[in-house]
Amino acid sequence: MELLGVRLELPANAPVVLLREQGGGRVLPIYIGPEEAKAIALALEGVTTPRPMTHDLMRDLLRALGASVQRIVLTELRESTFYAEVELALGGAVHRVSSRPSDAIALAVRVDAAIFASDEVLDDAGAPALEGRPEEQEQIVDEFRQFIEQVNPEDFSS
Repeated sequence: MELLGVRLELPANAPVVLLREQGGGRVLPIYIGPEEAKAIALALEGVTTPRPMTHDLMRDLLRALGASVQRIVLTELRESTFYAEVELALGGAVHRVSSRPSDAIALAVRVDAAIFASDEVLDDAGAPALEGRPEEQEQIVDEFRQFIEQVNPEDFSS
């Protein structure tokens, strides 16, 4: 999956992370919390906060232990809730850890890990891509830029 970004879904101003199948396939929107949206947006923009955020800490802990994130997998959609796993490599073994999709994606952005979605998730929640509708794609990009402009690294210092 390709991470398109985070946007605010109007009129509720609900943050949504947008993923798209490689090659311009279906788009997968996942509603997430505002703090996770900020965490993903800051990482996408390469913003460094004065103190490490939770996902930065996760990355640093994994590195210190010698583990690496191999990939993120959106595994299922059950009762309108998405589930994900973080696949880790450590000591020649593969470990899968259950995660909220937003946390898994925030970590994936920080470690440059690939994001996958099961066929079942895409069949259940995927929408046709916006190919051929550049005005809608531009609207998504504009909304993402507005979101990024409102995020302030000082919001995360303590």
